[in-house]
Amino acid sequence: MGHYYILALLVFSLNLLPAFAPPTMAVLIFYKLNTGLDTAAIIAVGVLASASGRFVLALGTRALRPKLKKKYVENLERIGEVVHRNSKSIILYFLFFLISPLPSAQIFEAAALMNARLVPITIAFLIGRSISYTVYVAGAATLKQHAMSSVLLDSLKSPWGIAIQVIALGCLYLLLKVDWAKRLPRQ
Repeated sequence: MGHYYILALLVFSLNLLPAFAPPTMAVLIFYKLNTGLDTAAIIAVGVLASASGRFVLALGTRALRPKLKKKYVENLERIGEVVHRNSKSIILYFLFFLISPLPSAQIFEAAALMNARLVPITIAFLIGRSISYTVYVAGAATLKQHAMSSVLLDSLKSPWGIAIQVIALGCLYLLLKVDWAKRLPRQ
């Protein structure tokens, strides 16, 4: 039972990081290949711990809103209004988290800064990651153990992985800089 707690703590902690964390999927696969833990339990622990970590990351990011310039907050609220106006946004969130290879940390940070509703985003993340983690972890048994170890390490030092993180952080910065009140129509 202690291994599950360690896995949960590890995954939760990694999902608190705003950038440059190894993919949760790689950690779950590593656990599947290197422990005798039940596959369904690894997936369940991974999904719940990652969703909880991202939700707490978003809450922490939201706490930074009062420290931002008023102009930035107004811009972000404008984007949030557009997102809230779309009643199908939960489906879009789900599809995004299901198929997107992009890091989710910056998405949760942006949603928090926009003052978007975090619970629907977290639920969509949870559902999407349930599917993707199941596919990856269930398929992990067919991969060789040493190959997954290198995948985990490569995810930390890969130029592409680092570039994607830097680009995602840049997009988060640009989100603050664009005058969304001028670009998005009011209804």
